[in-house]
Amino acid sequence: MGKVQATTERVYQATPERVYEALADYAVVRPRLLPAQYSEYEVKAGGTGAGTQVHWRLQATEKRVRDCLFTVSAPSPEQLVETDANSTMVITWTVAAAGEGAARVTVDASWQGATGIGGFFERTFAPKGLNRIHDAVLAKLADELA
Repeated sequence: MGKVQATTERVYQATPERVYEALADYAVVRPRLLPAQYSEYEVKAGGTGAGTQVHWRLQATEKRVRDCLFTVSAPSPEQLVETDANSTMVITWTVAAAGEGAARVTVDASWQGATGIGGFFERTFAPKGLNRIHDAVLAKLADELA
């Protein structure tokens, strides 16, 4: 199995603290950021930052639906790490200063992909699709912060 990775980023005219606070709010803000590919969103435990457990279904393609159960950790004041109990997927949200009063959010998703020809197609196409989904989340975050 090869590692599959998808990375997306965007800069916001908001302080890193404000952006991190919005991303860490799984109870109120996060549901508003989710595009149509997400369904059945439910906070199972916590709701803010580390210790939160959240469930959703992700319709990555017409035929590919993943049932996700993420547990959130915060290894640093700039990062939220979501680890899926149902797969090898890990999504890391990093918020960094990008000049005065601005913040850069980087979303890095990785997982162990399939082998063989299926793995080749997964490594080729899955990151592009996931980047489009995460770009939609980041666009909604821009609206949330405005």
